[in-house]
Amino acid sequence: MAQQKLSAKQKAARIEAAKRREEAERVRRVAAERTKKIFTIVVCIILVLALGIPTVAIMAMGGGM
Repeated sequence: MAQQKLSAKQKAARIEAAKRREEAERVRRVAAERTKKIFTIVVCIILVLALGIPTVAIMAMGGGM
């Protein structure tokens, strides 16, 4: 009977550990997704500036007739 209680305790501990691992993985996944979104936005802003600033400069210098 003591062996069965120990097994039940071990099973509960394993289930708890699995839940903790699952929650940690979910948190990591959410953080990675957020980082990817921020990176994409930053890259888009850099591209818009890289393409927009020279265009405005050329137009200001009188080249856009």
